[in-house]
Amino acid sequence: MQVTDIRQKKTELRKQYKSLRDSIPKDEKCFIDKKIIRKITQLWSYREEELLLTYVSIGSEVDTKELIQYALNDGKKVAAPRCVENTRDMDFYLIKSLDDLELGSFGVMEPIKERCEKLEDFSKGVCIVPALAFDKRGYRLGYGKGYYDKFLGNFGGRIIGVCYSFCMCDELPHGRFDKQVSSIVTEKRIIPSN
Repeated sequence: MQVTDIRQKKTELRKQYKSLRDSIPKDEKCFIDKKIIRKITQLWSYREEELLLTYVSIGSEVDTKELIQYALNDGKKVAAPRCVENTRDMDFYLIKSLDDLELGSFGVMEPIKERCEKLEDFSKGVCIVPALAFDKRGYRLGYGKGYYDKFLGNFGGRIIGVCYSFCMCDELPHGRFDKQVSSIVTEKRIIPSN
C-alpha cells in the first residue's frame, strides 16, 4: 500500500513542479540558467574531473547546452545519454559538439550512435542529472521512467543535481532504489547533500 501512496504522491508533485517550472518567463529562465551553469563550472568537482556526463535539456529544464559547449571548450570529454530501446537503460556516448546529437526518445536530443564513441567506464567523472525537484537530502523527483535511478546505481563519480531554487523542498518521498545526488546547484546556492 505504501508503494502506491509514494507513486501517487510523486505524480501529484510532478504536476506541481512542472507547472511551476513552465511558468518562468523565457528571459528570466535564460538569466537563471546562466547563473546555474556558472556555479557548476566553479565547482571543484567540475574543474578537477576530465569527464562530464550530462543530460541534453528540453522544454523548461535547466538548459545544459551552454554547459556542454563550455566543457568542450575546456577540453573535457562530454558524454550524453541515449535511451536503449524497449528497456529502462541508457547508454552514454562521447560527443564532440552539439552537432553529434539527433532527435531521439521522448523528444530528447541524443548522441548519434554511428558518429559517437560509447562510454564504457563509469567509475569516475561528474554526472549532471535532471529533475523536477530535489529535497535537501539530495533525493530527486524525476520524470517517473526510472532511467537515471537505474544508471546512477552503477555510477562511481560525483552526481550533481540542477534545479531552480523554487523547485527545492524539505523532503520528497523516495524508495529504496532512489539514489541521492552529491550536491544540488540552484541559481542561488550550492547545497551539499549526503
